[in-house]
Amino acid sequence: MTGVPPDGQGGPHVYVEDLDKPALTDEDHHHLARVLRLRDGDSLTVGDGLGRWCPARFGSNLRIAGEVVAVPPPSRTVAVGFALIKGGRPELVVQKLTELGVDHILPLATERSVVRWNEAKIASQHERMIRVAREAGMQSRRVRLPEVFPVAPVVSLVDAAMAQPGGEVLDADVELLLVGPEGGWTPEELQERRRISLGSTILRAETAAIVAGVLLTALRDGRMAEADGKRGDPAR
Repeated sequence: MTGVPPDGQGGPHVYVEDLDKPALTDEDHHHLARVLRLRDGDSLTVGDGLGRWCPARFGSNLRIAGEVVAVPPPSRTVAVGFALIKGGRPELVVQKLTELGVDHILPLATERSVVRWNEAKIASQHERMIRVAREAGMQSRRVRLPEVFPVAPVVSLVDAAMAQPGGEVLDADVELLLVGPEGGWTPEELQERRRISLGSTILRAETAAIVAGVLLTALRDGRMAEADGKRGDPAR
């Protein structure tokens, strides 16, 4: 059956490996039972993270309570890359971009990033960000989980636009928008790429990444009219 994502009225949302034989992980079962206080027979929705979901009933074994719904993919995918930032702010950015509906999330190693991760840190943080995206997807009832990429250098990404003060207004030609660190991009990183304004004020790096996600998804989903080509005001 083709339809729309769950609206939250059917209870919490959780991901399972196989909708034909849905089974909760121990961690998810504990969260639903101990934190959300679900009881046997309570309603919830389960999804595969790939666009399909169905209603179910909670218990030691999940019980399917309706038809599987297949949600069509968006008209196009959108992606946000963001420079590594200190503390827990990378996780905040991943969480909010997931809630907004961004399809691809790319942590970036930039020339002016204060944060420098070694290979072990990159691997552990990648796993952590995937978990954060999964948790945020359940909270926001996403039927498709975003792809969270490992940290990559800016120069390795082609066909990307750069958030930059004084840039152009965002339009539908931009599918990958990169947000730099507080210190901005180097000339080598900017190269000949398109430069996109995010507004009339200078934003913190994590705020700019979230704004990029808001604008990209709103434009894709028809919640924002496409710009007429005028140049934007200075902003990161």
